[in-house]
Amino acid sequence: MDVFSEEKPDNFVYVTQIIPNIKQDIRYFGNNNFVGRPITGYKKPVCILTSAATQALLKVQTALNKQNLGLLVYDCYRPQMAVDDFIQWSQNADKKTKNLFYPHIDKKNLFQLGYIARRSGHTRGSTVDLTLVDLASNQVLDMGTPFDYLDPLSHPDNRDITREQFKNRMLLRSLMIKSGFMPIKTEWWHFTLKNEPYKNTYFNFFVE
Repeated sequence: MDVFSEEKPDNFVYVTQIIPNIKQDIRYFGNNNFVGRPITGYKKPVCILTSAATQALLKVQTALNKQNLGLLVYDCYRPQMAVDDFIQWSQNADKKTKNLFYPHIDKKNLFQLGYIARRSGHTRGSTVDLTLVDLASNQVLDMGTPFDYLDPLSHPDNRDITREQFKNRMLLRSLMIKSGFMPIKTEWWHFTLKNEPYKNTYFNFFVE
């Protein structure tokens, strides 16, 4: 049974406290996202996750740093109010971001096709959206699509991309799985901790 909570548990942490060199580009705090504006619930551009998810992410970062690579997080814990904001957006006529983020899909179908969820793993605090960065150049690795490109081309196993792009996806995927995360079929950037501590609890405190 789903449980909803407005309280932030003690075992939710700011990821930079555990992984100081992780890079952050919290997209739903600003305008560079599929909605095209800041999302309800994001008061600061910070990554908050459960302690368990953060410790698992530290393993990934440590392995990557040995290859002069690192992690860049786009979204971490996401309050239910943000998910509700997505739902309301999906039902209105605003299509200003369609060409950039969902060119081949009708926005009202984004939920049934699995790109957005009414109950998001992000809201349980152990799901993260992320990519890889080359630490020498400070450039994001080419994954074949941008983050939040809601399209079959973003499916991790889609081969309609270059060999290098696919290799980058598989590097991220293999390290995340090795450290205890599970991927999904629709988005190369999305992972949930397999043994997440709050499997049925959806939180609604602000990201601040």
